[in-house]
Amino acid sequence: NPFEVRSGQIGKELDQTLVNVKRDGIRIHGRQMGSQRAGSIRCASLNPTVFLEFPKSATLADNERIPVRYELTINLDLSPEARYVTLVHELAHLYCGHLGTPNKNGWPDRRGLPHGAREFEAESVAYLVCSRLGIDNPSAEYLGGYANTREQVPPISLECVIKSASLIENMGRQLLKPRKARISP
Repeated sequence: NPFEVRSGQIGKELDQTLVNVKRDGIRIHGRQMGSQRAGSIRCASLNPTVFLEFPKSATLADNERIPVRYELTINLDLSPEARYVTLVHELAHLYCGHLGTPNKNGWPDRRGLPHGAREFEAESVAYLVCSRLGIDNPSAEYLGGYANTREQVPPISLECVIKSASLIENMGRQLLKPRKARISP
């Protein structure tokens, strides 16, 4: 099973992150996908009648709603720790700008990156976030193997990697406030 972690346990980070993703219009789908797929994220088809509910403790104006902008799928066949690693990896694609952005104040639009650079950035974020939690996952081997089989590491943005890792770590620690500047669908 290539996505399972070797050691470490997840605490509240998985559940807390699953709540916080709603602030960015991310709808989570869990489904059984076997052992060869972990998850994916994609832009959603904007439907002006589909919104996400954010916890009542968050400060949302009565008329403020969060439209579904992204669909993220996680493999339910994985352990909670492996699901968290997958969630972090897929969120890294979003927050590093690989899917664009609805508001450049949130994260950059970097859709033109080559596939190798996108995967290297997302896996780097997963490695940083999970290793700080003591979750030993296959990210290090992926990154090391990538570097060993190619002439050079792909051109990545360390700034995007660090900012994404910091945001995702915060998403796992506490309930974050809804974003102030959202764009209507």
